[in-house]
Formats: sequence, C-alpha cells, structure tokens
Amino acid sequence: MEELKLQRMTRELCHKLYKEWENDEAIYMDMSLFKPYEYAEDAVNRYFDSKQDSSRIMFVIMLSDKPIGELQLKQIDYDNNECTLSIHMQNDNFKGKGYGTKAEQLAIKYAFDELGMIAVNADTVKKNTRSQHVIEKVGFKYVKEDDSFIYYRIQR
Repeated sequence: MEELKLQRMTRELCHKLYKEWENDEAIYMDMSLFKPYEYAEDAVNRYFDSKQDSSRIMFVIMLSDKPIGELQLKQIDYDNNECTLSIHMQNDNFKGKGYGTKAEQLAIKYAFDELGMIAVNADTVKKNTRSQHVIEKVGFKYVKEDDSFIYYRIQR
C-alpha cells in the first residue's frame, strides 16, 4: 500500500501539485464563477506567497512521492487554541479512495498534538456532499449553516 502523509508545502511542491490540478465544480455555489484551471507559474508563485503567514500552515498531501492534494490549517488562533481545516484534492483521480479522510485525520492529530489546539473548525459548500461525508466521518459535528455553507467543529 502506498504511504499517505502530510508534508509542509514548499514552493516546488506547490508547483508540482498545481501542474496537474483540476478545478472541482462541487466547490462552486455560483457556477458562473467556475472555469477550468490552467497552470501558470506566476499565478502559483503569487498563490504560494499569499499563504505565507503565522496564522496558517500549508501542507501538501503526499501519496508516496506524489503530491495529490492540499490541506491547510488556517485562521490559527493561539489565544483560543482553535483553527480551521481546509482541504482540496488535486483532481478526481484521488477522490473516493480514502485519501482525504486519512489526510484530515492526520491534520486533526497535528492540530491537537503539535499545535495544542482544543478545537478545529471546518466548513463546506452546501452542495459538496462528498466533503460533508468525510468531515462527519472523521468526527466533526454539525454547528450551523447559512445560505451557502455548512459549518462543523471537532473538539479534543
């Protein structure tokens, strides 16, 4: 079985990940905003640079030596010991195989054990039932919803 792990995102890994990226229609509430993804080196550099701050940790989801997704712990609040999990798989080839579930489990463990968080939040676009299923499967509990999103939380 191939090993799945979280690894800190580097610029090089970000480029490897996004060279084979495909946008997912399931995360767009407003389909007029959806368009197929086209790799552009300068855009990936801007994206990577924009995510470098102390309130966020970017991971690449690695399957053996291949990047297959991105996971972030963001909005890290060290005063209240909570953060928000965000995950996106590279394309449909890596969905429905348990990789996202395993990555979320690893991220929750990291947030609790390494960062000392007492709670991790997550949200999904209402129509993204696959993401909702995974979030609930790893132990997140429903908190609330609005017109566009469903919000979840898991506590230590």
